[in-house]
Amino acid sequence: MAEKLPEHPDFLWHNPDPKASYDAVIVGGGGHGLATAYYLASRHGMTNIAILERGWLAGGNMARNTTIIRSNYLWDESAAIYEHSLKLWEGLPEELEYDFLFSQRGVMNLAHTLQDVRESQRRVNANVLNGVDAEWLDPQQVKEACPIINIGDDIRYPVMGATYQPRAGIAKHDHVAWAFARKCDEMGVDIIQNCEVTGFIKDGERVVGVETSRGRINAGKVALAAAGHSSVLADLAGFRLPISSHPLQALVSELFEPVHPTVVMSNHVHVYVSQAHKGELVMGAGIDSYNGYGQRGAFHVVEEQLAAAVELFPIFARAHLLRTWGGIVDTTFDASPIVSTTPIDQMYVNCGWGTGGFKGTPASGYTFAHTIATDEAHPLNAPFALDRFETGHLIDEHGAAAVAH
Repeated sequence: MAEKLPEHPDFLWHNPDPKASYDAVIVGGGGHGLATAYYLASRHGMTNIAILERGWLAGGNMARNTTIIRSNYLWDESAAIYEHSLKLWEGLPEELEYDFLFSQRGVMNLAHTLQDVRESQRRVNANVLNGVDAEWLDPQQVKEACPIINIGDDIRYPVMGATYQPRAGIAKHDHVAWAFARKCDEMGVDIIQNCEVTGFIKDGERVVGVETSRGRINAGKVALAAAGHSSVLADLAGFRLPISSHPLQALVSELFEPVHPTVVMSNHVHVYVSQAHKGELVMGAGIDSYNGYGQRGAFHVVEEQLAAAVELFPIFARAHLLRTWGGIVDTTFDASPIVSTTPIDQMYVNCGWGTGGFKGTPASGYTFAHTIATDEAHPLNAPFALDRFETGHLIDEHGAAAVAH
């Protein structure tokens, strides 16, 4: 098998030294920062830009997420941006000329109580009205779609049905980042690693550059895409963000033959499981409740995830936990992202994605690039403005679409 794999090039992008000035600087070299740079260069012709990453490229949440992609969100605004994202996902392997193993194997959200059933059926209907593919499955259909699941009535929270989105699925997260990075590099974007932003240079209420661990860089525009560290950067810039940072844990088992054909999420028993292309089971659940910037969480959260997984999939009792890790997610009060201008002129912020960041990567980059290039929101991200927390026009996805924070 190994000899059939294609030769991997030594380097997909260069590591240049920072120039003295750029038209725009993106702070954060994760999925969203890379996607933003890609769409700025490819759609808006802005190539004199730099991505500043304090560690290594895509080494934060992009390296730690559980790779689920779906768009079956409840509210119109969420469904619109996530569905646009899914449509972009469907064309990206060809556009980026990189097979990052995007597998549309479907995503199931289980219902375990009558209230779950009512809420889930409501969401299926809302999805259909928004042009999102959504189906309601009864327990027998759940079993047909995923034979290893326990639909017996002898468990604490029996499976009473599920929503199903056939076009949803998973992709290989590292390869997605590398695909974006290679294209950005080809178009002349500077990807600068090990370059931490330590401050912002302002002229009145306008940002004109950044102070970094590798010296001062002047910039016409500054875009923040730093997930759980967005509030730290905002404090440095002189404004506050309504987000809180939490550890979000995930884990993998050792490798298995294919046993799990789809993606199963349960918000009630609380675990979500898929099987990666290599064969490991990938699991996650909700955030650790405390705030922090440590990329680790408490063990009882992992313990509860494993208990939930064994309850739903008895076969997993024979699996071994291989490793666990955490990422720092930035959650807002309404569980929806912020992709917006800021009180500082020529500074933009993309944060608050919480547990929904990976699936939103293409649309996040697409709309954020539009906002940066034109200084105006794209229709898709206009509802996700920073000022919605003042106006009260919230997009409250808490629990509405199996959002786990």
